[in-house]
Amino acid sequence: MINYIPLLKTVPLFFDIEANDLSELLNCLSAKIKTFQTQESIFSEGDSAEFVGIILSGEAQIVMDDYYGNRNIVASLTVGHLFGEAFACADVSILPVSVIATNETIIMQINYKKIITTCSNCCTFHNKLIYNMLRIVANKNVMLNQKIDVISKRTTREKILSYLAIQAKQAGQNSFSIPFNRQELADYLFVDRSALSNELSKLSDKGVLHFHKNTFELL
Repeated sequence: MINYIPLLKTVPLFFDIEANDLSELLNCLSAKIKTFQTQESIFSEGDSAEFVGIILSGEAQIVMDDYYGNRNIVASLTVGHLFGEAFACADVSILPVSVIATNETIIMQINYKKIITTCSNCCTFHNKLIYNMLRIVANKNVMLNQKIDVISKRTTREKILSYLAIQAKQAGQNSFSIPFNRQELADYLFVDRSALSNELSKLSDKGVLHFHKNTFELL
């Protein structure tokens, strides 16, 4: 576990916590490391919402399947991303979503109650951990509002341009890559894949954007 300390130092949950303290903190949190294969469920819909996960390597997606079996992608997770904290913080008894590994993925699993409850050792850095968690939950709420704004657009074209504009702003430039293939992007935007591909082709023909696979350039 100590091999992951440099990576964990970059995770927002552990901001401003020294490496020596972090080693002690992980023991305090009873952190566990688990490996998942491609398409294996890290968390499954219906599981108890007790744990927070951190991606140490690989990638995963948060997905939600509706009554008819249609899959919607809620978010894409890469190295350093935290997941599960919102449901645990809200005291949701069971998870309404699943987290699926999109390739071989290693995660760190932490019991949420051990994050928000100071331990018997009265670790001085535990208060910082709680503050970091509150900030993460607040930032996730902002991101969720962004997605609601995107998918609430009336047309597929408006959804595409709204999403790509956010990605360009986050990248700080007009050329950027997104973490989705075509089907995944359609699932994320809640649109039909054929309609998505058709609109992308029209936007390219009109000189609004260029794209190749998951790389885009807004013109």
